[in-house]
Amino acid sequence: MKNLNNVTAIAIGGFDGMHVGHQQLFSRLGVNGCIVVIETGYANLTPKRERENFSSHPIEYFELDSIRQLDGKGFIKLLNEKFPKLEKIVVGYDFHFGKNRKCSFNDLREIFDGEVVVVEEVSQHGDSIHSHKIRQKLTIGDIKGANSFLAHNYTIKGIHISGQGIGKKELVATINIETQGYLIPKEGVYATLTRIDDEEHYHPSVSFVGHRETTDGSFAIESHILDGEVVCDTKAAISFVSFIRNNQKFDTLDTLKKEIKKDIAIASKELKLLQL
Repeated sequence: MKNLNNVTAIAIGGFDGMHVGHQQLFSRLGVNGCIVVIETGYANLTPKRERENFSSHPIEYFELDSIRQLDGKGFIKLLNEKFPKLEKIVVGYDFHFGKNRKCSFNDLREIFDGEVVVVEEVSQHGDSIHSHKIRQKLTIGDIKGANSFLAHNYTIKGIHISGQGIGKKELVATINIETQGYLIPKEGVYATLTRIDDEEHYHPSVSFVGHRETTDGSFAIESHILDGEVVCDTKAAISFVSFIRNNQKFDTLDTLKKEIKKDIAIASKELKLLQL
């Protein structure tokens, strides 16, 4: 149970992805800090409460629809009521609030009777870090670029479902999942790390995302574990490390199987480099 009465500093934002730029805000909070998430309903890098896996600070959620009619003063009044010991607010340089987003950090400094910390734009190699850019990278298969901005491997979670039934017999055994709320990366094959059920560790794996062009054409998210066959009961998490190849159609299952062996070799080499 969160004790908001002791919170002295908050960081405010959407914080989808909990990326490198967001972490800069969190680093200014101090011991009694809290993250305030404005939940728009569009978060798909860290949907719902997935953000809580990427910070030790408590997180308080505000639904945008419940506050969108508040003007600037009304919003700050709400924050002061929620956090009675509030002394500091940390925001990004592009932060806006109040009805129709009319207020900026300059207004915040006038309205809020406390310290306002504005974190400047965070960049890597001259490229500013934003959640929408991470989404763009994922949709073109630039997993390493997305992970660099995130400072962690992009991960999706889902419930275990039955596959089409030919993988183990004709190709390789896979764990199939169905997921909701996450942005699905570009269709193709990836070097990944897969966590099964409630295991603490991740297994090296090669994963496929996309439509099964060679067989039934259905959409699938499936992962082949490289360090031995495992049993998945209810759920799995797939953490993407690198993009291997585009999704493609093969003339025969035998040709597909040969390609999968190549995928496995590439993924094994890539993942071993992580352990060095």
